[in-house]
Amino acid sequence: MEAEHKLGNGGRFAPGLPQKSDGQMLFLMNGIAKLKDTGRMAIIQNGSSLFTGDAGSGPSEIRRYIIENDWLDAIVQLPNDSFYNTGIATYIWLVTKEKPVSHREHVQLIDASKCFVPRRKPIGNKRVDITQEARNLIVKAYGEYRDDTFEATAEGGHKLVVKSKILPALSLGYNKITVENPLLDPDGKPILKKGKPQPDSSKRDTENVPLDEDMDEYFSREVLPYSPDAWIDHSKDKVGYEIPFTRTFYEYEMLEPAANIAVRIEEHEKVLMEKLQALFGKAES
Repeated sequence: MEAEHKLGNGGRFAPGLPQKSDGQMLFLMNGIAKLKDTGRMAIIQNGSSLFTGDAGSGPSEIRRYIIENDWLDAIVQLPNDSFYNTGIATYIWLVTKEKPVSHREHVQLIDASKCFVPRRKPIGNKRVDITQEARNLIVKAYGEYRDDTFEATAEGGHKLVVKSKILPALSLGYNKITVENPLLDPDGKPILKKGKPQPDSSKRDTENVPLDEDMDEYFSREVLPYSPDAWIDHSKDKVGYEIPFTRTFYEYEMLEPAANIAVRIEEHEKVLMEKLQALFGKAES
């Protein structure tokens, strides 16, 4: 693998290599290398392919390679417990080298984690079935290609839900910038070298700036008000990519008012006191 990676564009693994403990992205790259110019492929990955690896790392560079070439069409999250030997979350990556015009420079994320029918009897870790009705609903969400929630009712009355979000491909990337602060002498003055302040490595920090936002504007707004002597070391800038699946479909759930919780606690205390009184009352008699 390392030898083929060194071949650059002449090999299957030109963009980068993942960690040795997680080779699933190699299968992804191998499939892409075999795709014709009009080819399409679907491959199942676990969640680590979405976000593992910092900017500039092998996994991030693989995601960058696929997204910047505009080959990633959609990712579908399957229900947990869909497979015999694992209960973890799994995702179908849909990759094509010939996207429909309406899909270009965008990526569709489909949350089908609630689109299943529970099995009457588990088979190993497999506790749910993706029935024909469920598959039809997922295909509908992909085919209609819009931000929406799709619902259906499976045989037996189980509710099926699929959510779809269309994201600009650029929104999946970010610039990782390094923020430096001056090294100070005992009197609190910056230490200069050739007229330039020297960075204090103990105060070094990083920020992830969305690719569709100007780095300097972000820095002026988010960093300088709190650290006015800071600066960006642009020699350390890196581009990273991740697919924020969980964040994209997160829905805030309103917390129960404290007054309601207090009422429930008082009711429980009242019942408990009544039971204690009944118990001790019987003991005394």
